[in-house]
Amino acid sequence: MNLKKLAGKIALVTGGSRGAGKGIAVELGKAGAIVYVSGRSLRGSTTNHFPGSIDETVEEIVQHGGQAYACRCDHTNDEETQALIERIRQEQGCLHILINNVWGMHDLEVNLQPKPFWEYPLDMWDATIQNGVRAQVATNHYAIPLMLEADSGLIVHTTFRDQDKYLGTFYYDLAKNAINRSVLGLAHDLQHTNITAVAVSPGWMRTELVLRNFNTDEAHWKEIDALKQTESPYYVGRAVSALAGDGEVNRKNGLVLQVGDLAQEYGFTDIDGRIIPPFLI
Repeated sequence: MNLKKLAGKIALVTGGSRGAGKGIAVELGKAGAIVYVSGRSLRGSTTNHFPGSIDETVEEIVQHGGQAYACRCDHTNDEETQALIERIRQEQGCLHILINNVWGMHDLEVNLQPKPFWEYPLDMWDATIQNGVRAQVATNHYAIPLMLEADSGLIVHTTFRDQDKYLGTFYYDLAKNAINRSVLGLAHDLQHTNITAVAVSPGWMRTELVLRNFNTDEAHWKEIDALKQTESPYYVGRAVSALAGDGEVNRKNGLVLQVGDLAQEYGFTDIDGRIIPPFLI
């Protein structure tokens, strides 16, 4: 197996301080891609004092022998997003892999137990649609012209989907389905190019915030029954790495793909050796 199957590829992972973004960035870096990791959290100055930062993600990539750059960027600010894409243009001249993972719901301290939407604050709109969906669309807006210059590449949106069932919380469901639909639209607009757009849906991930909420860590999570079916953020990272290395990935253009299905197709496992099936609510 060629562990450097993405050598020579330039990647941008948004929201790469922690969670899925970090896992994807690390796995792309391990596969040989040069990774630009963007986000708001810097070492010693993280959003809402959350664990993780773009600096630490880059350090992990470098520890695995990869090359990466930490790029402080608030993707709700179009000027900052445009400047980041211009930086990649100036430094690399191209962009082959774009991971749209930026998300805003964690900024709100809201109990997400299912309840009628009118019982949630209207701030949920900005957290999910403005700071999530629009920020991803804006990143595409500035990045796709650079990708078109080489007429080659892969765009991945991280999302969640469970057989089209309602996802339990109005704003979360609305945002994730908007992301899924945007990928279908992107695929339509890119159909006469060599750029592929997909959405990738992980299961229940043991992110830094999930571990903190359960008062545990990566060394002890198996002691908690509720976490036994969780997957690490590197699982979705390995899924994206497999897609990026697939020379026929264009066959999946416009699709919403579940990580568990991709593990079966491409033959990768999570970091503990398990192939975890698609997550069902």
